[in-house]
Amino acid sequence: MNKTIQLYNQDSHMNKFQATVLSCTSEVTKDNTSHYIVILDATAFFPEGGGQSSDIGTLGGVLVVDVQEKEDIIYHTLTAPLHVGDTVTGEINWEKRFDNMQHHTGEHIVSGIVHQYFGYDNVGFHLGSDVVTIDFNGSLTDEDIRMVETKANQAVFSNLPIDVKFPSSEELTKLDYRSKIELTENVRIVTIPNIDICACCAPHVSFTGEIGLIKIVSWQKYKGGVRLSMLCGSRALADYNKKEVNVTEISALLSAKPYEVSEAVKHLKDEALSLKGQISNLNNQLLKFKAASIPEGTKSIYIFEKDIEPGSLRTYANMILERCENLCAVFAGSDDTGYKYILASSHIDVREIGKQLNEHFSGKGGGSKEMIQGSIVGSKEMIQGLLNKLETELAN
Repeated sequence: MNKTIQLYNQDSHMNKFQATVLSCTSEVTKDNTSHYIVILDATAFFPEGGGQSSDIGTLGGVLVVDVQEKEDIIYHTLTAPLHVGDTVTGEINWEKRFDNMQHHTGEHIVSGIVHQYFGYDNVGFHLGSDVVTIDFNGSLTDEDIRMVETKANQAVFSNLPIDVKFPSSEELTKLDYRSKIELTENVRIVTIPNIDICACCAPHVSFTGEIGLIKIVSWQKYKGGVRLSMLCGSRALADYNKKEVNVTEISALLSAKPYEVSEAVKHLKDEALSLKGQISNLNNQLLKFKAASIPEGTKSIYIFEKDIEPGSLRTYANMILERCENLCAVFAGSDDTGYKYILASSHIDVREIGKQLNEHFSGKGGGSKEMIQGSIVGSKEMIQGLLNKLETELAN
């Protein structure tokens, strides 16, 4: 079968075309859904490749849900069959296509600037439905990234023309272009003047101004280099609008100006930490008061408290242990949510009791013969009953 004529290489902005159906075969997926694989003599549908998902749209009014390419033949996956020999109209989902073009050209600009100023290579690229991620094989500081973003948008505002060509083998040897793999023939070169020259198979905008805006929304260290997450065009605007709504609401809640919410939150956090420290001190004083109310020489003590912080359990158990001759058991929680517990004793080995508790109440935990801690799920009544039984057995 002849190679499919790739109309998207002739005009990246073509969103409607006509072509002849050369082949239509049925295919059943793993979930028993029937799809139909259609081959045309020509297509404006871009197949999945180069880190970018395929175009979607319709052929002859039938949904096109996926497009793949193999050995220069393009395969369209449809939800219903077409008749071989018919001339059909193809319509690209332009919103998705244009969004992909904005982001892919934006990625070329960012990658070209990083390569130009820092010498790093783009070693990973994914154009997702949420953000675009770009991986570079070198580290960048916060200042570096902001500089890259500024220069990328200067390129957008300059409305530079995008040049797409298939140079001859001789011309290709004279070009200094970016490419992740070694290429020798039918190489498609995308050039952004003074910014980037790169081998690429995907459709791009005709002028950088069509991108609208490039925004690097986050970055992190990744495999010895850095991963940038980027948004362009309408997605960048939507992201800005969402963040604006959040900042405005936070501003109103804190009675602070929008550009001062960060300082207001820091102040609120400091106040919360201070109050947390005060509450912790008061809780410790309350625990001391409760422990002091227990008569010295008490044989065994089982205490169930709902509001004891897990971090205070051990402290409370040690306070009570001084007034207890046999077993000290402290439980924090409720019958509904379960209990964190501490078992402690200066005279008996508490490990067997802890083991039995865990087995009976789906628990876990461990420790030494003097003290163990863990968590269980059960009722206060049943836990107390088991403790009484186990302590009696140990005494005998």
